Formats: sequence, C-alpha cells, structure tokens
Amino acid sequence: MAKLSPVEQAEFRAAVADVLPLQSDRVHFEPPAPLAIPRQHRRDEAAALGESLHGAMLLDLYLEGGDEAAWLRNGMARQVLRDLRRGRWVMQGKLDLHGLNRDEARVAVVEFLNECRHRDLRCVRIVHGKGLSSPGREPVLKRLVLGWLSQRREVLAFCQARAAEGGAGAVVVLLASS
Repeated sequence: MAKLSPVEQAEFRAAVADVLPLQSDRVHFEPPAPLAIPRQHRRDEAAALGESLHGAMLLDLYLEGGDEAAWLRNGMARQVLRDLRRGRWVMQGKLDLHGLNRDEARVAVVEFLNECRHRDLRCVRIVHGKGLSSPGREPVLKRLVLGWLSQRREVLAFCQARAAEGGAGAVVVLLASS
C-alpha cells in the first residue's frame, strides 16, 4: 500500500472529520427475499381444470367409435368426416399447444387459423396434449380447443388424429377454402 504524503493525510482527515465510528463490529444483511410463488399460474390451472370438468359444453360432439371426438358442421356430408378420419386429406400445417395456458392457447389457435386461411391451407393438425402433466391428469386444453373450433366459421369438420399423428392428444381440422 502506498504511503500518503502529509498533504494527502491532512485532506483525508478533513474529509472524514465528522464521521462517527461504528458502535458494533457486526454487519447486518437483509435476508434474501423468498422465492416467488406462481399463484396466478396455479389459479389459471385450477380454473382451466374446473372449466374442462364442470363447464358448460360448448358443442355437440359426435362420439362415434368410443370416446373419440369428432364434429361436422351442419349441412356437410358425413362422407367428409369419414374421409378426414381415414387420412385422405394431406396435412398442410400443425400447431402444438404444449406448455401454453388456456388464454395463450386460445390466442395461438386464433392466430394459427387466421394464418391457415391466409395461406389457403385446408387440412391441419392441432396438438392439444393428453393432459398427462395436468392436475388430475385431465386433458384441460382438449375440450376447450374442440369448443373453440366448433365456433369458428372456417372450420368444416374435425376429428381425433390417428395414433401416428398424436391420437387422443391431437385433432385434425378441415378448413373451408378461402
């Protein structure tokens, strides 16, 4: 450490002349703030689960062949739904909703359908998940997605995806041409 000259020592003493020494040799630190609790995320999950289990049905689902969800717009030939189930339409797009809450998922579905309409895509797949990571292992987004799709004018039909395309965790959607 460099030694101070007499002038520097005098300047230092003048600068700290009115400083009082500490009464204790201990230094007190504030404890760290507790970790954040994701309360809103938990409320969103609980609300989505409650809505999916006890909410009003948003659509009439045709449960043909077990509990496989399928829907066909009024006035459409049943052949359309059968062809959709059999994979006769070429899959032109895909949306994966894994990791999204219901509000984010709804926005994503709307934006995806708008993009599909703009690009004139006719057959797309939406992966909503099987609910394996959800509270109660219920597919929270599945019922919501099916309801949202049935309310969109451009949706002509939808059905559960085939096993190789996601099975009960995805839905294949047929869209009207632009």
